[in-house]
Amino acid sequence: MILIIILCILLLLAAVILVRTALFTPKKQLVTDNEEVSFDREASINALAELVRCRTVSYENSELEDEAEFEKLIGKLPELYPNVMETCTLTRLAGRALLFRWYGKSEGEAAVLMAHYDVVPVEEDNWERPPFSALIEDGVMWGRGTLDTKVTFNGILSAAENLIKQGFQPENDIYFAFSGGEEINGPGAVNIVEWFKENGISPKLVIDEGGAVVEDVFPGVKAPCALIGIAEKGLMNLEYSISGAGGHASAPAPHTPVGMLAKACTRVEAKPFRMHITRPVREMFDTLGRHSSFLYRMIFANLWAFGWVLDLLTRKTGGELNALLRTTVAFTQMSGSKAPNVIPPSASMVSNMRINPDDSVDGVLARIRTVIDDSSIGLRVMTSMEPSPVSRTCCESWEIVAKAAAETWKGSIVSPYLMVQCSDSRHYRDISDRVYRFSAMDLTAEERHLIHGNNERIRLETVCAATEFFLRVIKRL
Repeated sequence: MILIIILCILLLLAAVILVRTALFTPKKQLVTDNEEVSFDREASINALAELVRCRTVSYENSELEDEAEFEKLIGKLPELYPNVMETCTLTRLAGRALLFRWYGKSEGEAAVLMAHYDVVPVEEDNWERPPFSALIEDGVMWGRGTLDTKVTFNGILSAAENLIKQGFQPENDIYFAFSGGEEINGPGAVNIVEWFKENGISPKLVIDEGGAVVEDVFPGVKAPCALIGIAEKGLMNLEYSISGAGGHASAPAPHTPVGMLAKACTRVEAKPFRMHITRPVREMFDTLGRHSSFLYRMIFANLWAFGWVLDLLTRKTGGELNALLRTTVAFTQMSGSKAPNVIPPSASMVSNMRINPDDSVDGVLARIRTVIDDSSIGLRVMTSMEPSPVSRTCCESWEIVAKAAAETWKGSIVSPYLMVQCSDSRHYRDISDRVYRFSAMDLTAEERHLIHGNNERIRLETVCAATEFFLRVIKRL
């Protein structure tokens, strides 16, 4: 009798799972506008090339920076975007911050379109083409910053340039907020947000770099996915240090400082943080999971039954899906003795941690202390940022961004997601709950790996698509 009851329960459970899977079908598509947008594509490409030729490289050591190159870029703006410079006001703030204001027809809620015009350093000897030449070959432009993020800097200004030329004026004010120090966490974006606070401005929409149109990033989904970040993980760089007597390596103690740190490292890696399916991830699963293959649809439609499978798989494999689900820890640096036969009197290591929105800096630090379980190891938070709040998706602002993405990259599935990197948009947490992180590009897996790497380059069609996206956004503001 008990076996029959168990069998009936299992059959009922299987039926529920199968029915839920069958009902887990794609959501109704966005109602989009098929109107073609017109703009000067050649001018947009040429303008990006001029921006790339400016060596606006940020360094932690400011003495290495060439301020003249940053001024050179700013000096080119009247030539590249004359209508913008004539129509919009430009306020320059500390930290190489540029804030353009395009006055709308009324004083309604303003929108903010963001980018940064500084770039990371290059190792020129490792490049196949000169990194600041903006050389164009076979429909591709080579150069540092083509992808990160002079393409969006140019896309925003080129879109505005063309619309102003066509006689367009937005309904409400639009601000173009550009930082010249994002790559080193500079104060430019902070100063812009402070300016907004001082002037009582709470944007109805903020767009910054983040997700992109990508393929093969979600299990079982083959269609391109336009991923729009509605939150970003926090950050903590944590130093672990230990001191000892040191001495000659010929007569070591049972445990050296380096060995004790290694033990702490393996303990942390052996106990990943708890999985949290936060709202950005839940909405992503609910959107993209419906387009997945049957097996994955069954998992995502029934996380109440298969969440443990997802947890186990991501713990073992790591990668992007794992990063969406939990606070991650990556050990990146270790230092000890300067000689192979000397036990160091002290040693240290560093982990880079990306904090899940359901966790916090203090909570993560406390858990690390518990896991390493060694009072001789000191912990020092080098830098930290709390996870961002989660932005709204059931609102007009979300629809403006989502529709513009769907119209520009036809056939793509638009979905919210959790951004695992950090951006300047995190500073807007106190003045807007509609902050969206979307780099207006479709990127191959190879192109994604070129960001911050050698041989960064961009397809010319991608340059034009970025301008088209911002044209569509601006016309709806």
